[in-house]
Amino acid sequence: MLDVMAGIMDCVVIGGGFAGLSAAVRLASRGARVTVVEARPTLGGRANTFADPDTGEAVDNGQHVLFGCYHETLAFLATIGTADEVWFQQSLEVAFVDPDGRRSTLRVGGLPPPWHLIAALVDWDALGGKDRWSALRIARPLRVAVRQLRGDSRQIAASPGETVENWLIRNGQSARIREMLWDPLALAALNQNPRTAAAPIFAGVLARLFGSDPRDAALGLSKRPLLELYAEPARRYLEARGSSVRTGASAQVAIGPDGLASVWVRDERLDARAIVAAVPWFGLKALLSGDASPALSRVEGSLADIVRRASAMEASPIVTVNLWLDRQVVDAPFLGLPGRSFQWVFAKNGASGHGPSHLALVSSGADRLVNLSNDELVRIALDDLTRALPEASAAVIQRARAIREKQATFSLAPNQPPRPATRTPVANLFLAGEWIDTGLPGTIESAVVSGHRAALEVERYCQPH
Repeated sequence: MLDVMAGIMDCVVIGGGFAGLSAAVRLASRGARVTVVEARPTLGGRANTFADPDTGEAVDNGQHVLFGCYHETLAFLATIGTADEVWFQQSLEVAFVDPDGRRSTLRVGGLPPPWHLIAALVDWDALGGKDRWSALRIARPLRVAVRQLRGDSRQIAASPGETVENWLIRNGQSARIREMLWDPLALAALNQNPRTAAAPIFAGVLARLFGSDPRDAALGLSKRPLLELYAEPARRYLEARGSSVRTGASAQVAIGPDGLASVWVRDERLDARAIVAAVPWFGLKALLSGDASPALSRVEGSLADIVRRASAMEASPIVTVNLWLDRQVVDAPFLGLPGRSFQWVFAKNGASGHGPSHLALVSSGADRLVNLSNDELVRIALDDLTRALPEASAAVIQRARAIREKQATFSLAPNQPPRPATRTPVANLFLAGEWIDTGLPGTIESAVVSGHRAALEVERYCQPH
């Protein structure tokens, strides 16, 4: 329990996405009084929901997928009472349509890890004999990655300067198995082309997915729009415990002569013992502008250096094309489209029966697409869909909407600046966000891990010494 001082909030959390809300909820669950400040008019950050201007339908800004290994995320959802609103597979099962139109399904069974994955790959009819043999060769580096994740190995699974593609080739993965599985998985997990993304993070992803419980690799999809899955339930949880949430409120952080940070919203100072800056890497500099700027370079350990590194981090985009069709054309909740511009298609309103269908086609690492026009994006998405599913060519498009997230995630290229830790050189200022050094790529789980870490550090700071 935090040591509460009368008249002063325990913590101000700046940012209302997964990172900020998970930090605030964890603190509130420990008895802290928290104020969440969000600049946008609604909560959600870069995992949000908007009302379609034509119909008013709640549409997520992208297809945000969960996995069984998202333990911190599931704990956060359980706390706010929505863990049951995520549909999970029993174990990983993914249908793919290869570039030649051949359909196959990868099913990961119940053998002990990592052999459940190896057996699934050997049994997968999308692969030929040589490809199946190459699948066996991933077992050893995967075991090394698992031991490294657990901290009980002196070996490393991948070299820091190595790309995902080079790592896969070095470990004997054939062109076919890379095209059908590893490249789509790397794009989905890292949001970056395997030719440029760093291998160590990908090896860590594989260790989490396939290294422990077979259910860790199971894919989960929200039954609700994101606003209803976590943003508004988190608000209700906080307000029921005496904390508050302020949206449409742009904050600034100032560092005073005493070396401590304070928060200002317009001309109002929010008195708090600790501050969590749960903003994206590209928003940190603006948050610490104004009165904070002259103080940055005076802080030992250099908060200014953290800001410079954050500002130098590059972004990787995601493009989602939503298609509303007059009929059902996808018979599964999701379908992999390897070798195409849009790598995945999700059935947003079910995948069985008759009637209209809402599909979301997703392109990760979408540098080549992000600056195209809406019409061009819709044309490419529809072409990818109909080549994979010729029956879709008979469907009538009732509506289409392209969504671009140009700064969806931070770049994982080997030459990027190092990610910062939760603690900063300013004693009462802490960082959260999927981009801080969690060891994970830019995922929901990374955001929640960072939020929970920040809450722990705030609690330690606020305890009497």
